[in-house]
Amino acid sequence: MARNRAVLALLQLRRGQPKTLARRRDMFHPRAPIGSASIIAAMISMALLTTGCGRERLTASKIADFIDSNRPSDEQAPQDAPPNQGNNETSVNVEAPKLPLSTGGIPTLPAILYEYANVQLPSHFRGPGPGGSVIQTDNTPANNPMTNTDATLGRVLFYDTRLSANNTVSCASCHQQSHGFGDPRPLSEGFQGALTGRHSMGLTNAQFYDRGRFFWDERAGSLEEQVLMPIQDPVEMGMSVPDLREKLSTTPFYASLFDDAFGSAEVTDESVSRALAQFVRSLVSFESKFARAFTNGDRPNVSAALTPQEDRGRRIFDRNCANCHETNAQVGDRPRNNGLDATITDSGAGRGQFKTPSPRNVAVRATYMHDGRFATLREVVQFYNNEIQANPELDNRLENDGLPRRLNLNGAEIDALIAFLNTLTDGAFLTDVRFSDPFE
Repeated sequence: MARNRAVLALLQLRRGQPKTLARRRDMFHPRAPIGSASIIAAMISMALLTTGCGRERLTASKIADFIDSNRPSDEQAPQDAPPNQGNNETSVNVEAPKLPLSTGGIPTLPAILYEYANVQLPSHFRGPGPGGSVIQTDNTPANNPMTNTDATLGRVLFYDTRLSANNTVSCASCHQQSHGFGDPRPLSEGFQGALTGRHSMGLTNAQFYDRGRFFWDERAGSLEEQVLMPIQDPVEMGMSVPDLREKLSTTPFYASLFDDAFGSAEVTDESVSRALAQFVRSLVSFESKFARAFTNGDRPNVSAALTPQEDRGRRIFDRNCANCHETNAQVGDRPRNNGLDATITDSGAGRGQFKTPSPRNVAVRATYMHDGRFATLREVVQFYNNEIQANPELDNRLENDGLPRRLNLNGAEIDALIAFLNTLTDGAFLTDVRFSDPFE
């Protein structure tokens, strides 16, 4: 049965019907086994192309002979090989080095795509708030609106280790869902084990930052520009864009994903950039204990949602932190020098300034700051409380009469502020299947 289905699929592919193979339900069915006929067909096709056989005229008998000649014998099978559970079909034994595929596997995608484009934002994102409305900070460009097909492709790309030179690192290696799409390590590890120069920023609510610039130093002018830069970075992923195009073009399942998203199976720099940017913008977090205070509109009923300690922390935050973390999503406003050091050791965006991140999901994003120097939220709060350094470029919001500002919070107030920051954790976001690894 497997042989007959593979023969049919390969003949369709050779007759100019690649979408017939790529769109087969069993290729992306949630329960499709690795040995399914569509995968067998794809492997045979790539093996034939890479061994030169692809130049010959394929017939049903030739394909059948290829399957039979590559069927592993009992003697060839490893003694400890696990059973092919839930699948009675026999896999084709094609030598891996001949396939232009990595070990990244094949994604499992739903028959009906997840919803990314028409997510209804809550009233406290749409309406007014301290520092303005959240949606007014949306940086989505007019030429890259959100669609379900584009974001689905972006999700696959985001988690695919094929985007690194040696197939070991994906975007998600340094931006982990359980950590608010940040990295708990102070510095991230690149594809060859070297460390990045700065801590990986969390991607929660990347869509909401009206300056639209990215990285700690804001060197990327847009998210579309940013998403291609780590791929080409010699420490992070080590790929050239031409090599990336070729690699994705020779990975069979991508043809239908690119075609669905952009009307063409061709892999281009722009299509990769647009798809990845859309997926990152889809990482919107708006549910949390703090958010429950807004159940009746855009004005909070904090007593119904927060404990007295958490509400006390909210008032401390509004009084001392909301000048830089604006709106009901606590969106950062612009890069600032926050006095980490008395002298500038990293110029950042200039004069020791770094992008101000949102504290949404901050409790699960340790470590903190652009160099990951603080291991806990308590260390962060204690720094702002009485450890800001007298840097000559210190932001004026952190100064009093030319000296570093001191909050002078007592122990109970520090505890309260930390308690409030914990109410910004969105458990639903951290486990949302739409943002999860499709290769697992």
